[in-house]
Amino acid sequence: MTPKLRLLYAEDDPDTRELIVLALEMEGFEVVCPEDLTEFLRLAKNETWQAYMLDTWMPEVDGFELCGQIRGFDPHTPIVFYSGAALERDKARAFASGATAYFVKPIAFPELVDGLKAVITLAAGVSVR
Repeated sequence: MTPKLRLLYAEDDPDTRELIVLALEMEGFEVVCPEDLTEFLRLAKNETWQAYMLDTWMPEVDGFELCGQIRGFDPHTPIVFYSGAALERDKARAFASGATAYFVKPIAFPELVDGLKAVITLAAGVSVR
């Protein structure tokens, strides 16, 4: 049995969170999506993840700042933005803060899954199916 790919997801919209968690779990991911920043950071610092997935606009902290905080203690794990912020300046800011990839909502779900797997594969140096 192939181990599940662990993904820590920061998303403030409950409907998006529920949909994406359910859909990614059906694709073999283990997705944890805490409801607050404190729990997200605790999990990020204390557990092993194959990737982080962040929204841009959240009430406690924006995704750019959160990405920078993660890079402060984890310089290697891929950070993927999954955001409705589609402007080039948003993408540039994400990459400047340490992002590995940037996907704009809405996106075809297979494209999101393939993109996540590709990012994880590149970071791990092994094939993910």
